[in-house]
Amino acid sequence: MHDPRELPPPGAPEIAFAGRSNAGKSSAINALTRRRKLAFVSKTPGRTQLINFFSLGEAAFLVDLPGYGYAGVPGAVRRHWDVLVGGYIAARSSLAAVVVVMDIRHPLTALDLRLLEWLRDAGRPVHVLLTKGDKLSRQAALTTLRKVRAELAQVCPGSTVQVFSSLKNEGLEEAAAQLASLAERKKQSPG
Repeated sequence: MHDPRELPPPGAPEIAFAGRSNAGKSSAINALTRRRKLAFVSKTPGRTQLINFFSLGEAAFLVDLPGYGYAGVPGAVRRHWDVLVGGYIAARSSLAAVVVVMDIRHPLTALDLRLLEWLRDAGRPVHVLLTKGDKLSRQAALTTLRKVRAELAQVCPGSTVQVFSSLKNEGLEEAAAQLASLAERKKQSPG
């Protein structure tokens, strides 16, 4: 969706995916839905420019938000994205949670922290996927996970975090269970 007025009417719980361009949002959505080409994966950052809804039947929607932090996007387009995505996150009544996708090798950038603070202030539940977990050794991934978990406790209390690799299917079950729980919680208290 390019215009907020074109969003589908609120209904089933929505789990939105947000993250820096090239952090692996589309790959994570494809892995979680077990569909190789549902969300467009590109080597070029900044390709997702619309809010894309993917139906999981009547259970929920996964929502792919435009990535942030890509310098190659013109300022006017970036401002439009900010308004579009900001309005969606702030006001969408069926939004159950936001999955913040971060490359495990570069977590908690200044832009990530700003988003997390904003989500905290908006009262949105947050689950962090540390993607590309296959790029680090198991020990290095666990060390990063501990550091991110400790910082999240300060910046965005109540949020959850995990290591994830769409390439190796690492963390799929944990992420799917977390997202199902967040969607179910939204169904139980739709306000």
